Amino acid sequence: MVVYFLVNYWSVKLFAHSNSAITVFKLVVPALTAVALIASGFHTGNFSVGVHGADGPVLDFSAILTAIATAGIVFSFNGFQSPVNLAGEARNPGRSIPLAVVGSILLATAIYVLLQVAYLGAVPPHMLEQAGWHGIDFRSPFAQLALIANLHWLAMLLYVDAFVSPSGTGMTYTATTARMIYGMQRNGTAPDILGRVHAHWGVPRPAMWLNLAVSFLFLFFFRGWGTLAAVISVATVISYMTGPVSAMSLRRTAPGLHRPLRVKALPVLAGVAFVMATELLYWARWPLTGQIILLMLVALPIYFYYQARSGWRDFGRQLKGAWWLVCYLPTLALVSWLGSSTFGGRGYLTYGWDLVAVAAIGIAFYVWGVGSGWRTPSVEQAERIPHPEQVQAQG
Repeated sequence: MVVYFLVNYWSVKLFAHSNSAITVFKLVVPALTAVALIASGFHTGNFSVGVHGADGPVLDFSAILTAIATAGIVFSFNGFQSPVNLAGEARNPGRSIPLAVVGSILLATAIYVLLQVAYLGAVPPHMLEQAGWHGIDFRSPFAQLALIANLHWLAMLLYVDAFVSPSGTGMTYTATTARMIYGMQRNGTAPDILGRVHAHWGVPRPAMWLNLAVSFLFLFFFRGWGTLAAVISVATVISYMTGPVSAMSLRRTAPGLHRPLRVKALPVLAGVAFVMATELLYWARWPLTGQIILLMLVALPIYFYYQARSGWRDFGRQLKGAWWLVCYLPTLALVSWLGSSTFGGRGYLTYGWDLVAVAAIGIAFYVWGVGSGWRTPSVEQAERIPHPEQVQAQG
C-alpha cells in the first residue's frame, strides 16, 4: 500500500504510466493462462459433474448469487468506476468515458469467462470422482493446475502476477478514493485541509494520507482475503445505490445543466441498475447485510458535525431529499432477516418470492429517491459556470 501511495503521491502522470504498463500485464497473463491450460488438456466431461458429484445438481443458483455479492466478483468488475471517478481530468469525457466504462466491463467479462472455462476443463477428472466440485480445495487454483499439467513456467508467471495484478487495482483505488475525499471537502463534509491539491503535482496529498490511514485500519480489523473481500464488496454495492438515483434526479431538477456525456435510455438503465444493486445487497446473506448497513452509521457523527458547523443550512431540505435512503437501508436489512434461509434469513419469505419482494422494494425506493431530488445550491452554481462551448460561442 505504501508503494501505491508513493506512485500516486508524486503525480498523475506517474500513476498513469505505471498503471498502463500493469494493465497490459494483467491482460496478457490471464489470456495466456487460459490458452495454455486449454491446450494442455481439456476435459469436456467436467462440465456435467455436479457440485457434490455426478449424482448431485450441476448448479447451486443461490450459491452463485451469494458468490457474486461476497466472493470478490462484484469487486473484480468494479474497475468501471475508475474512469468515472477520474472523469474530471479527461480531455473529452463524452467520448472517452463510454469507451472506458463499457470497454472495461466487456474486456473483464471476456477474460473471466475464458479463465473459468479453462479452469473447469483443466481439472483432472479423477479429482472429481469422489465429492465432485465440492471436494476441490486449491489454495492457488490456476498455479496448482499449471503444476499438475507440468507447466512450471506458467506457475512461476502466475505467482509473479499475483503480486503485479493487484498493484494495478491498488494504485487505481489509491487515486480514485483520494479524489472522493477531495469531493467530500468540496461538498462541505470534510476538513478544508483535505481539499488541498499540490500546486505542481496536481494531486490531493492530504486526502491521500487519510486514505492510507483508513487502509491500515481496514487491514487491522478485517484480516484475511475472504473477510475483507466480503466487507468491501457489500460496501461497494451500497455505494452503487446513489448513482442511478442521483443521475435521474439531476435529469429532472437540472435539465439545462451542461452534460459532456448524455446516456440514452437512462431512465430504464438507472432503474434496472438500482434494482440489481438491491438484489446484490440481499444476495450477500444475513447477517452480513445488516452488519455492513450498521457500519454505514459510523460516519453519521462526522456528517452531523459539519451540518452543525454550517448552521444546519438547508438541513431540512437535505433530510427530506434523503429520507428514501434513510428508510431504504433498514428496510432491506429487515427483509434480509425475514428472507429465505437460502440467503441466511429466518425463512418467513420462501426462496424465489423473496427475490421478487426485493425487486419490488428496489422499484419503490428508486421512484421515491428520484422524486425526492431538489435543486441544491451546488447545482445552481454549476449551471452558472460557462463551459467551453459557451465560451467559444461568445467569442
